[in-house]
Parts: sequence; C-alpha cells; structure tokens
Amino acid sequence: MNNSVILKSGREKSLIRRHPWIFSGAIQDVQGLPGSGETVQVLDSGGQLLGMGSYSPYSQIKVRMWTFDPDETVTKSLFATRLQRAVLSRGTIESHENSSACRLVNAESDGLPGVIVDRYANFLVCQFLSAGAEYWKQVIVDNLTDIFPHFSVYERSDADVRIKEGLQKCTGVLSGAEPPDFIDIEEGPFRFSVDIKQGHKTGFYLDQRENRAYVAEYAKGKDTLNCFAYTGGFGVAALKGGAIRITNVESSGPALHIAERNFCLNGLDMNLVDNIEDDVFSFLRKCRDSRRQFDLIIIDPPKFAESKIQIEGACRGYKDINLLAFKMLRPGGMLVTFSCSGVIGRELFDKIVAGAAIDARREAQVIRRLSQASDHPSSLSFPEGNYLKGLVCKVWEETHTEIKQ
Repeated sequence: MNNSVILKSGREKSLIRRHPWIFSGAIQDVQGLPGSGETVQVLDSGGQLLGMGSYSPYSQIKVRMWTFDPDETVTKSLFATRLQRAVLSRGTIESHENSSACRLVNAESDGLPGVIVDRYANFLVCQFLSAGAEYWKQVIVDNLTDIFPHFSVYERSDADVRIKEGLQKCTGVLSGAEPPDFIDIEEGPFRFSVDIKQGHKTGFYLDQRENRAYVAEYAKGKDTLNCFAYTGGFGVAALKGGAIRITNVESSGPALHIAERNFCLNGLDMNLVDNIEDDVFSFLRKCRDSRRQFDLIIIDPPKFAESKIQIEGACRGYKDINLLAFKMLRPGGMLVTFSCSGVIGRELFDKIVAGAAIDARREAQVIRRLSQASDHPSSLSFPEGNYLKGLVCKVWEETHTEIKQ
C-alpha cells in the first residue's frame, strides 16, 4: 500500500485509546495520492503502523479508522464480519423481541464509521455518511442482501454531513422493491406508520423506543403535552398508557397527518387528541400567557447545535423551552425533556434544566435519566456516540397537611 498518513508527534494517543477519528490538525504528512474514501495506512511520527482507515480529502476529519490491528487488511471480508457481528448483537436485545424495527448498524460504535442501517419490517434503510462508507457502499449492500435475502434496501444518504465529506446527497432503491408510501411497524404494544422516503433521519426516531415505553408508564391519568411531536410517537405511548388527553404540537402539517394515522392505527380515541400545527416556542409562550397547565410535558426537540460554535445559542434554546415547560406544570406534574445535540454533554444539559427550574421557581427532582435505545450502542472509546440524553423531572406537590408521627 502506497497511501499513508503520518501523525504529528504525540497525536497518536487518541488512536491508542481506539478513538476512530483523525482530524486534519493531527496529521504531519500524507504520502501518496489517496482518493476520497480510499484506504490509508496510519503511522505515528516514528513510522509505527497503528492501523488502517478511510481518507477524506474534504472533511476536517481526514481519516476514519476501519481497524486498529496492524495485521488486519481492509477487504470485503472485514465488512462481512462487522455487519454480521452488528446484526447478531441486536438479536440479544430483549426489547426487540416484539418489534419489527430497530437499528442494525450504528456507525462508529459498530466499527463501521459513517454507516447506518435501520430495519423497518422487510426494508433496510441505509445512510452512507462518510467518504469511506460511500467508497464501500456496494460491498456493504451486497453483504446486507446476503444476510437478509428477502429484504429490500433503500438509501437515505441525504444528511448535510455528506456535503462536508465532499459527497452529494443520495436517496433511492439500492436493492429490491420500491418502498410504499408508508411501512407499518410494531414496537411492543405500539404500532406506527413510517415514511422511509421522506421522514426525518431514516423515517422514525428509533432511538426513543425505550423512552416511549417509560412515558407510557408515567402517563396514566395525566393531561399531556407532547412538544415537537413529529408523527406522534410519544403521544401514542402516553394515550396507550392511560393519559386523559394528548396535545401534540408540531410545526410540520404532513407529520401531524401521519400522527393522526398512528393514533388510529393503535385504535385510540381521536376525541382525546389535539393536533396543533405551530412553532413550539410560540405555542408554549401562548400557554404561559393564558396560564394553561398540564400534568405531563414531553420535550423532544431537534438538534439545536451541530458544532461547538453553536453551543451558546443551543443552551439558550434549551433553557428557554424548559423554563416555559416548568412554568406550565401543575404541582406534582412531570417533565420529560431531551437533547440530541452531541456537543451538549450530559452534565451541561443537567445544568441547563436545573437553571430552568430555578428561574421558573419550581422545585423539581430527577427521577430517571434517559438515553438512546439499546440498539444504538455507543463504544466506550467513542463518547460522541452517546448523543441522546434525557431527564424525567417531577415537580414537587404543594403540601398543606401535617405528616402524622
């Protein structure tokens, strides 16, 4: 192999810890003329081979590591082994037993940087988000069709990160049949219709599976507000769990149409559902001004920060929305709040929500900490993969009676 990346002195430490990214500032020299996605050797400043990775001439992340084993080569067999291992590991997750949708491959955390594979019934939806993933795309698809011979494969490589990798956005059938407008999936006791061609991410927020089940536990007897409702996942879970009313707020009219479809798919009473097409921040301010209150509020916003330079603005957004929510909770009410911004760490998110409670003059307890579903594992050597964090907060009830001794 003629293509090599030589690191600056001392910059091999992250690779020794098996972190899969090499940024441009860590590189002393590039030998040869590696093309986009091609495999390069990675050597420390003394010439010791540290492993193999894919090269990206456009991204700030110049190399994403395929292997840290100097004796392992990057061939078709590597991808076959990694894909089989990822798929088999999902079969050991108990919460998937009654589900027809899950994440099968979770990029860096499954040893396949930039590769996402989600299953929806008999369709596999793939994202190839890095130069290396794009380079090996056909090999990956061929392996998936070997593992799942009766499944169709659809591509949703339309994320903005592709632009940073010097790649165009791509969508369409890679193998098998064209998907229908909606694919109905099972998720334990819930049923959902998913639009894999136009929906967010690969069509649905699979990473919230276990958190939807928690919401169902908390919702009994509660007047519930579901913010950033998308296609109603948390709303369906809450009403199935015994909520007395659901208010879904979502800025996308088409998403709310699918939400209505999902409530009907689960046999739920639409007389107990209000679907409101509105900006969530605006809606919450109107509720605050009219003194409207709820027993349970769910906040699952989109990513507020894509990079570190956006952290300050994102913190203001999270603070504002949680402050409004705390003010709208009845005594004894509960707030389930999330951040999916990877650059907002769990400790920072805790501080933001704590500050919102203080400013709202509400006493609150954290009764549960939430994360992404178990089919979205994060490697211990890749903390960036642990992106979803959530809190279940209970507002103290007002007490007017003495406790008997």
